[in-house]
Amino acid sequence: MANPVISGDGIFSHVFLGAADMEKSITFYDAALGALGISNLGPFGNGWNLYGRDKPAFLIARPGNGDEPSSNGATVGFAAASPAEVDAFHAAGLKAGGTDEGKPGPRGHLPGAYAAYLRDPAGNKICAYAFV
Repeated sequence: MANPVISGDGIFSHVFLGAADMEKSITFYDAALGALGISNLGPFGNGWNLYGRDKPAFLIARPGNGDEPSSNGATVGFAAASPAEVDAFHAAGLKAGGTDEGKPGPRGHLPGAYAAYLRDPAGNKICAYAFV
C-alpha cells in the first residue's frame, strides 16, 4: 500500500456524538479539541454544541430520542498538524475528564502515522492523527 495522502478535503458535512452530561462533555471537548485549534462555536438549537475551525463540523448533544448515548464500535478521528498537537490533545483530554484509549505514539498500521486515542465523558471514542 502506498503512503496515504491526507488532505484538508473532508467527505463529511459533520459528525454528531451523543453526550450524557453536556457540561462535562463541553469541558472535555473545549480542552481536547482546543489543543488541535478547533474552536467551540457555541450552542445551537435544542441544546446542541458546535465545534469547528471555520464552520460547524462536529456537534455534541443529548441523543434526540432521549436514550443514553452509545458509540460502541465507532471512533471519530481529528486531524492534527504535528505529533506535538497529538500529545497536547491527549494530555488536555485526560485533564478535562477523558480516559486513555491509546497513548500518543507511532501507529504501525499506517505509514508515518502518529496518534492518540481518548474516551470522552459519555464513552465516545475519539482520536487525533498527524502524518509525518
